[in-house]
Amino acid sequence: MTATAPATAPTVTTTDAVARLGTIVGVWAHPDDEAYLSAGVLAAAAAAGHRVVVVTATRGEHGTDDPGRYPPAQLAGVRAVEIVDSLAALHPAIEHRFLGRGCCHLDGALRPDPGTATVDELAALLVEVAPDTVLTFGPDGITGHGDHRAVSAWVDHAVRRLAAPPRVLHAAVTEAWVARFGEFVEPMDDSDDAFAPCPSDELVVDLELTGDLLERKVAALRAQASQTVALEAAVGEARYRDSVAGEYFRPAPLVTS
Repeated sequence: MTATAPATAPTVTTTDAVARLGTIVGVWAHPDDEAYLSAGVLAAAAAAGHRVVVVTATRGEHGTDDPGRYPPAQLAGVRAVEIVDSLAALHPAIEHRFLGRGCCHLDGALRPDPGTATVDELAALLVEVAPDTVLTFGPDGITGHGDHRAVSAWVDHAVRRLAAPPRVLHAAVTEAWVARFGEFVEPMDDSDDAFAPCPSDELVVDLELTGDLLERKVAALRAQASQTVALEAAVGEARYRDSVAGEYFRPAPLVTS
């Protein structure tokens, strides 16, 4: 059962206002999800002195069109290093965790009900960090990717366990972003709601990065070269930079048992 969360604070439209989000945990499916969707928010929050923890469900071992060059085991190792370097480019205080105690979750195989152990692990991490805000995917997964949708459900499962749940924000896109850049990000899994724009009056984070913060984000993305070099080369540096400048989040529906 869900209910719509009321807006309780002004929309975050400047990097200074990011401090209102407090301690942040981001929960994502693959290395680079956090960079594309929230790098500026993470860097601004860390710079304001708030704890920031990024949680990644998989190593992204199937994230390539050239598995001959990047076999899954090799790519998993590459991407595990890349995400550390990427977060360091944003702010040295940002922390990173992979989910999966002693066993990796498989890229491309995540399911909305992951079993008790995974939900227990994520809930325990949220209790440990005690975030004010959790950033994650919404049920549409932005692109419709099954792993993205699954992680959204994992957060819902974990938040139900908490006596004092944090505010959960879902990554979104705007109509203007889709019109300008949607053609070079491919919807996945035959999803009917991939890239469904969020009305501007529903956004609680509506941030356009400029200056040093945008430079940090671009550097963080370039640090995940196995995923980003080809796209930047295909669309051009200026267009790539413009496409990653916006970060948008809407309130998640309140999750009740």
